[in-house]
Amino acid sequence: MVHPIIAAACDVRARLKSVSGANPTFMTTAEKASALGELGRAEGQLAELRLRILAEAGDLAADTAARDAAGWLAQQTRTSFADARSDLRLAESLDRHRPVLAAAMREGAASLAQARVIDRALTALPGAVDAETVSLAEAHLVDRAGEFGPKELGRIGRRILDVVAPEVAERAEAARLADLEAHAREHTRLTMRRLGDGTTRISGRLPDAAATRWVTYLEALTNPRLAGPAGGDVAERLPHPRRMGEAWIQLLETLDAGRLPVHGGDATTVVVTISLESLRAELATADLLGSGLVPGDELTGDRITAAEARRLACSARILPVVLGGEGLPIDLGRVRRLFTPAQRKALLVRDRTCRAEGCEIPATWCEAHHLEPWHHGGPTDLANGLLLCTHHHHRVHDAGHRVDRLPNGDLRFHRRR
Repeated sequence: MVHPIIAAACDVRARLKSVSGANPTFMTTAEKASALGELGRAEGQLAELRLRILAEAGDLAADTAARDAAGWLAQQTRTSFADARSDLRLAESLDRHRPVLAAAMREGAASLAQARVIDRALTALPGAVDAETVSLAEAHLVDRAGEFGPKELGRIGRRILDVVAPEVAERAEAARLADLEAHAREHTRLTMRRLGDGTTRISGRLPDAAATRWVTYLEALTNPRLAGPAGGDVAERLPHPRRMGEAWIQLLETLDAGRLPVHGGDATTVVVTISLESLRAELATADLLGSGLVPGDELTGDRITAAEARRLACSARILPVVLGGEGLPIDLGRVRRLFTPAQRKALLVRDRTCRAEGCEIPATWCEAHHLEPWHHGGPTDLANGLLLCTHHHHRVHDAGHRVDRLPNGDLRFHRRR
């Protein structure tokens, strides 16, 4: 007796074969719209059925000595192993963790592309989020699949906790972003290679926030309407591409945006928005405007931790926009928050090196830091400023470290346990 799944698959192929010679040229507009809609829903149903079988196809790998079902699928269906591996991951996720999403695909209410985005959004939720909240998030995203495509679902997925669990969203997102920022710093790279034809290939890997600032500046220079590296013992132990990448980021943070072309009706500016409450919290988030400038998958965005926003506000050429309770700007922090060139020179003469205890990074490679944060009313003057290297400037804004001021004015760092 033929298994019903095999019988259904044969029926589908037979029906498709029966219209293989049909010409859609003479279909009415309404008929074309109906056909495309029905075929789209059918594709989602077929994809779910294929993934449902794939999730239980481990025995195929055993029979053919393939590494796993993905290896068998790639060999037998002549697809790339990467695609087969992606299908297997989604199949296992639907089978074990995503019953609502799987049911929507079976009904033709969610496409394969939508399912991939929804699954990635749910997988990206912090581990501390409980199962009930994950289920609520799944239900909400599946419901929105009837209205939005993969790109829009990705944007909703990035902020899904704001919808289903606002009481934990900010801290959970801040913890996730802190992990991403640490990962980004560790994987920062920049390499250059002469190609022998008069050109040089530049390949790099930068944190999302730095990439957004870079492309913002480049956009200003390519507007169609227009006619200090780290040093010292620690740096020497880092791979050269990593040091080059960090040097590029430092260049971005010292670039005078005021000398770039007017862009969007104003001087070229990177804008960070953050609520006053989040700005003062240890574990919170901020939005870096400009995510649309850098291509990426639907789940990438330009949110940063409040700690990173505070660090950038000390010395980088950004515009921090502090929002009130109704999301309206209550303060626009312009260059008055930054130390002037004369103040920078005075700090360089006074401090000579990074003021973290035991650090000998030269002052010329350091960033000016507000001892009393500007968002707490700290002034931008010499008494409230000191120089820190990029590494220690990140640490001073990291909630995982406690800082003591020594009698000589240096800072001593302690890891919080």
